[in-house]
Amino acid sequence: MAEPVEATRDEATSPIDQSFGLRHLLAIVFAVGITVGIFIFRDQVQRFREMAYLGVFLIMLLTSATVVLPSPGIVFVFAMGAHLNPLLVGLAGGPGAALGEMTGYMAGYGASAIVDDTPIYARIARWVGGRFGLAFIALLAFIPNPVFDMAGMVAGTLRVKWWQFLLAVMVGKTSRSILIAYGGAHSMKWVERVFL
Repeated sequence: MAEPVEATRDEATSPIDQSFGLRHLLAIVFAVGITVGIFIFRDQVQRFREMAYLGVFLIMLLTSATVVLPSPGIVFVFAMGAHLNPLLVGLAGGPGAALGEMTGYMAGYGASAIVDDTPIYARIARWVGGRFGLAFIALLAFIPNPVFDMAGMVAGTLRVKWWQFLLAVMVGKTSRSILIAYGGAHSMKWVERVFL
């Protein structure tokens, strides 16, 4: 009877090992993708660089206004952090992203009957509607993830006050934008040291 238990343990650990390797591969693909994105969009970055911090604000506003679809806004913040003051880039990008995310909130506010029938709604609603709902929204805004748009819709359906939602999102998005901008600034210094 000991052998089947050991076989079960081996089978249980192998998917974890495989997913651990997959996470590393995805991280590498993501890093390479950002680099390629900066290269591809270098002309657009140059145009928005002329607008400086207003350009960062507008890019984040526009790219965050998409509901569910991924947007390249963080690539621009990363690139602009290498050319401008990264703290100010983050402080410009965060509020732009937060205002853009109001589209998800408004979609939920206006279409609550459609949204609350989805299976993931109940899970997110427990967190958003709970005691620490605004902290949960800020955390989701900080972590890049596809669930955030749904959290915005849930906040709209639960009638979370719009200004509280906006403030929570602004805290999360601004913190993330600052980190990404500093990442861009430091990576560009590293690239210059290695290749120039």
